[in-house]
Amino acid sequence: MAQTLSADFVVVGSGIIGALVARKLALAGASVLILEAGPHVTRGELVARFRNSPRRSDWMSPYPPAPWAPHPVYQPEDNGHLVHAGPYPYKAEYIRQVGGTSWHWAAHAWRNVPNDFRIHSLYGVGVDWPFGYDELEPYYQEAEEIMGVSGAPNTGSPRTKPFPMQPVAEPWAMQRLRERLAPVYPVVGNTTARNSRSYDGRPPCCGNNSCQPICPIDAQYHGGLAVDAALAAGAKLQANANVFKLEHDGAARITAVHYYDPDKVAHRVTGKTFIVAANGIESPRLLLLSQSAKFPQGLANSRDMVGRHLMDHPSTSLTFDADEDVWLGRGPQSPSSINTMRDGEFRARHAPYRLDFTNISRVDGATRALLAEGVYGAEFERRLRHSAAREMNVKNVLEVLPDPRHRITLSDQKDALGLPKPQTHYSIDDYTRAGHVRSQQDFKRIAELMGGTNLRFSKDGDFANNQHICGTLSMGTDPAVSVCDPWGRAHDHDNLYLASTGVLPTSSTCNSTLNGIAVALRSAQHILSQQAGQPMPQARPASERS
Repeated sequence: MAQTLSADFVVVGSGIIGALVARKLALAGASVLILEAGPHVTRGELVARFRNSPRRSDWMSPYPPAPWAPHPVYQPEDNGHLVHAGPYPYKAEYIRQVGGTSWHWAAHAWRNVPNDFRIHSLYGVGVDWPFGYDELEPYYQEAEEIMGVSGAPNTGSPRTKPFPMQPVAEPWAMQRLRERLAPVYPVVGNTTARNSRSYDGRPPCCGNNSCQPICPIDAQYHGGLAVDAALAAGAKLQANANVFKLEHDGAARITAVHYYDPDKVAHRVTGKTFIVAANGIESPRLLLLSQSAKFPQGLANSRDMVGRHLMDHPSTSLTFDADEDVWLGRGPQSPSSINTMRDGEFRARHAPYRLDFTNISRVDGATRALLAEGVYGAEFERRLRHSAAREMNVKNVLEVLPDPRHRITLSDQKDALGLPKPQTHYSIDDYTRAGHVRSQQDFKRIAELMGGTNLRFSKDGDFANNQHICGTLSMGTDPAVSVCDPWGRAHDHDNLYLASTGVLPTSSTCNSTLNGIAVALRSAQHILSQQAGQPMPQARPASERS
């Protein structure tokens, strides 16, 4: 028999953002129920899957989709969950299980720089955020202290308090990059949610070099830990609960959500306040699925804005051979970067970008390439050693501007539960392409400074995806061009909040997770203040701030 559950707060999605919102609400004494479409899998199970996988470089291999909670996979072939309408394919990867996609993230926890909130006012591109850096800064700090973020000074983002800990030890290869590039480029350690010392009961990084797809010792923070924290605070979890519809009353207030269990039995969950906290693809998909006579285009979508402004961080790259042995593969996979092109007057003409260096071991990739080439014996050993010791890679992380033509819609194809699959409409615009062109100068100069030979640029026009899904639930003060207000509340429904990287109105140049968490923690504080009868200060548009 189908069960009926209830809570003060019903959170749809158990990823790192939804779980940390649930934790904050539960700590305030509220009853909180988290609904997750996928299964509850332990770190031990995931580590075993990784170790036993024949596709060690496939970061999705430990995370196969459940039939009742499908998500995109592309190896060994595309499973077709995400339908690409073009003109450029948007091959996002995400995980639908307890803890969400941050199980296999790189743990980058960069803050925006202040000007990222005002790009329309300053540079005439994109949009301004509905609030400025100073209003988000306390929530950046709150998120960093929960996760245990390590970072170096001079990140370009002002701080009122120090990082919780010092950076993880610098790998040898990154030390040599920093030393040899110093006359031209400042190479800095990445800001990451990764322990450099014991923190919150978790050990320091020991250099496994498998941050993606999984840290085997939990030195790196992830959504599974966030869920544990929410449960410890008093929240409840219902796994294997694929929410397919939000129900509303005559006043447009949300009254319940409906989910399918693995046997496709429907269940109804009631509550007072509802928080959709799935990612920037599954959240708009759910809103679009929740059609009714009053809202024929789906919920929160009276102005056809749900799913629009899809953004990510496309990358192009350069691989080259250094003139000395650097031996990538010890320590974190993505430890260092160059940040001089994150902001400047050039943003009026082309996309800003970070330059990120990989420290991923070259052994697996080089081995597969040599075997595919038919190389064996002594030649194989010589060339493998050369690649493992000297091969290096740098990529750009490019900003994408919000564009209403880039969007998530419902396709006419159905998944195993009979629900329409999400469909992407995406392209790479001239602004982003111009940033790519500008970055090629940096690629060549970096290779030159490292004595680089055998330069292999990524194929022209081929942009790798970084899985930083944002923009599809954009927040703003104008309901005509946004989905939710500056606090994450849907313009059309006064008890429906959105907590997701999808609410971010621009993508900037930093991985979207910390921004999404900080914005969601700010929303949670607003919700609690409203319920306590203590109004929060009015948000001021970033364009009105100095």
